[in-house]
Amino acid sequence: MRLTVFGATGGIGGHVVRQALDRGCEVTAVVRDPARLPMTHPALRAVTVPALDAAADLAAVVHGSDAVLSGIGPRGRHDGPVASTATRSILKAMESAEVRRLVVVSAAPVGPAPAGESLLNRRVLLPVISAVLKDVYADLRAMEDLLADSAAEWTAVRPPRLVDKPLTGRYRTAVGGGVARGTTIARADVAHAMLAALDDPATVRQPLGVAY
Repeated sequence: MRLTVFGATGGIGGHVVRQALDRGCEVTAVVRDPARLPMTHPALRAVTVPALDAAADLAAVVHGSDAVLSGIGPRGRHDGPVASTATRSILKAMESAEVRRLVVVSAAPVGPAPAGESLLNRRVLLPVISAVLKDVYADLRAMEDLLADSAAEWTAVRPPRLVDKPLTGRYRTAVGGGVARGTTIARADVAHAMLAALDDPATVRQPLGVAY
């Protein structure tokens, strides 16, 4: 499988690249600074794109790919609409290049609290987190709106709080919503879930909750 990965030097994107290569995929890693991609592989091609606002240039990057994965997202409250801006350009490029499958990273608080969620999470923790990071989640909601309005075969993976721990491959998923009482997941396992979603037709045009 030929994959294009945006945000390939990020916390999740880097894991996507490594795991995809381990699976025998051919990977085009889209980066702003190639020096931040500390890996080489015969099946890995790095493409430097300084800005994700030229869809025509991006169409050439994604051309011939079987799927596109994006780990792009805001790193903090003051980063601005990073995810929605990048996804808008990626969708235009995919349409031009006739590539349909797209998997992106969103976040659990973008959707409603799942059935079975604890009262503490539902009434206290989730509202507080949503209030503190309201601009981040507004960006991710705008991104998911763009996906819903597109013709792409998308999946928006919604993890809770991200941690840096080794890959386990063992986590819970919920197609169409969130994972009840799921508070954390490793970035490596989010990457694993993104790659697994590529072969799961049930996740097409759906959010996918992931958590331990």
